[in-house]
Amino acid sequence: MEQVTLVDRNGRRTGHSEKVAAHRDGGALHLAFSIFVFNRNDELLLQRRAGSKYHFARLWTNTCCGHPRPEEEVLPAAGRRLEEEFGFTTALMDNFHLLYEAHDARSQLTEKEFLHVLSGRFDGTPLPTPAEIGAWRWLGVEEILREVANHPDQFTPWFQILAKRLPELLPPQHDRGQF
Repeated sequence: MEQVTLVDRNGRRTGHSEKVAAHRDGGALHLAFSIFVFNRNDELLLQRRAGSKYHFARLWTNTCCGHPRPEEEVLPAAGRRLEEEFGFTTALMDNFHLLYEAHDARSQLTEKEFLHVLSGRFDGTPLPTPAEIGAWRWLGVEEILREVANHPDQFTPWFQILAKRLPELLPPQHDRGQF
């Protein structure tokens, strides 16, 4: 059984729980990360979550999301998950934290997360895992903002919140190119 790390509202670890159990009955606050990977043209690598995902299936979202295991720190866990989902690794920056809650009416599961928002650069060709990723594409920030505004029902709730902050997630100019 996969475990997630339970936290308080300040992100301090308080215990752990089985992953799906932490999303039932209104959700338990747990540690998570969302990764935003940009290419040299400042396009974001988006994924459409696979239909087999336990919640928010088939919705477009940022590059990768996940949960550190109870014994993992956030950045190593994010690197692990990025490689599991997209078949590559890159240096990641921890930009800011976000507390959010979102309910998935289809699965009846709730996300209640202390979310680390990470970003990095990659200019290669991703090798997505079909069980995790239904589709992927590179898209510029302005086009993403238009799509989210015009079709919010096609995007995950956390991505709708974070899309407004995409410009501040772009890695600095000197970091351009593949890490």
